[in-house]
Amino acid sequence: MKRVLDFLQNLAANNNKIWFDAHKDEYLEAKKVFEDFTEQLIAKVEAFDPTVKGLAVKDCTYRIYRDVRFSKDKSPYKTHMGCYICRGGKKSGFSGYYFHVATEQSDVYPSGHMLAVGDYCIDPKALKVLREDIVDGGGDFKDIIERQVDPVFHLDKSFQMKRPPKGFDDSTPYIDLVKYKVYCLTSEPSTEDILSPTLVDYVAEKFKSAKPFLDYINRAIEYVKEGNED
Repeated sequence: MKRVLDFLQNLAANNNKIWFDAHKDEYLEAKKVFEDFTEQLIAKVEAFDPTVKGLAVKDCTYRIYRDVRFSKDKSPYKTHMGCYICRGGKKSGFSGYYFHVATEQSDVYPSGHMLAVGDYCIDPKALKVLREDIVDGGGDFKDIIERQVDPVFHLDKSFQMKRPPKGFDDSTPYIDLVKYKVYCLTSEPSTEDILSPTLVDYVAEKFKSAKPFLDYINRAIEYVKEGNED
């Protein structure tokens, strides 16, 4: 992964088309390294989560070109490389497992490297079902987060609501968990972790611990996709 990180750091310092075109071969080499890693990671995730079976690298990776139409930052290239492994591929609407390598100057949140499990864009209908499941579950969702998920992960509180969402109040069971707008576990591995020769095993192991959390979220999403919502 060193070749990927080296390229991204150089790109962050020279984020313009002239430099990129002059170093296209370096980009393609880094891209190949990351795609090979993604292919290995898909296989390892499939071993414990058969819902991702049949995914190809292109179903899980992204273009390096930024969409600058609605951004004040007109830098043309992303300074991270990421993959999103989920049932049906990255555009399916299901929650999944995300990994990216990034520079400290990256345009993504959080800056730097990241592991994540869950979703930042859950359909509102599925979000409502998920919240109801949490309330009715008798603490099962809380137990998954506190007892089953690897402690390197934490539930991202960046978008937690100050007040209960519509249909809930402060007396609702597990209201602190109900107040989340997004349900995503995150971890920020070190550069030492990223450069480790056992990186793919490390990432897969962490993802495996979070599968029960992901299954819980995807159950609500699947319920809505099947047309069961009110």
